[in-house]
Amino acid sequence: MIHGGLGPAAGFARGKHQERAALQRIAEDSFVFLRHHTALETVIHAVSLLEDDPLFNAGTGSKLQSDGVIRMTASVMDGARQRFAGVINIRDVKNPVQVAARLLEYDDRVLAGEEATAFARGQGFSAHNPETAARRTAYDEQHKGGTVGCVALDAAGRLAAATSTGGKGFEMPGRVSDSSTVAGNYANAVAAVSCTGIGEDIVNSALAARIVIRVTDGMTLDAASAAAVAELAAQRGEAGFIALDAQGHMQQAATHPYLAYATHDGRLRVF
Repeated sequence: MIHGGLGPAAGFARGKHQERAALQRIAEDSFVFLRHHTALETVIHAVSLLEDDPLFNAGTGSKLQSDGVIRMTASVMDGARQRFAGVINIRDVKNPVQVAARLLEYDDRVLAGEEATAFARGQGFSAHNPETAARRTAYDEQHKGGTVGCVALDAAGRLAAATSTGGKGFEMPGRVSDSSTVAGNYANAVAAVSCTGIGEDIVNSALAARIVIRVTDGMTLDAASAAAVAELAAQRGEAGFIALDAQGHMQQAATHPYLAYATHDGRLRVF
């Protein structure tokens, strides 16, 4: 399952139909990739493709913060090892999710700011300007937008999740997105969740981790998702998520319109 963010279409200048077409292409490509790769490799692959498409608010095409600078956040969680890694407010890289994935093999697995960028350079990630003309216009007009993510279950029963964002747009420099925390991106051997929406609302709800822990403790994915939506509504939160369990059950929900695509046995589902 993949999602393209909550709220106004990231590709507002070119219309939602192009965003839908891009999500369909990436979902189908990633399903084919999954057939011969692990869940972890697949979520990194899918989110990298989403980061590369300037229609979405992640990687190339990320939103600008209030000082006119792009700072990106991404994380990856390997459900099989229950290991999380992330980069916060990283700058001038093409694929933040790939940098986060490298950190999975280190003892220190979440890096922020200049140190995250320096780590990327040390790992061979070259400098890349993620700003587009459309995002500069959006900055001038203060448009808001969402996040991208993927959850996957592979043939060996392993789950993984990855999430990437350019932030909510025009935020205070130094703000930390939920996408770099277990509130926005979480997986274990039982379930995997990727969130989108207002990061502060997602953190307040501990959204991704709460859903996964409830499923781990015996709730069905449907029941855990319904409880999360009810709690968001009670808090007037703005968020959505995609969720997948070890039996292949899929679930998604959101307080506002967003686009999510899923593939199961090659059949495309659109939410």
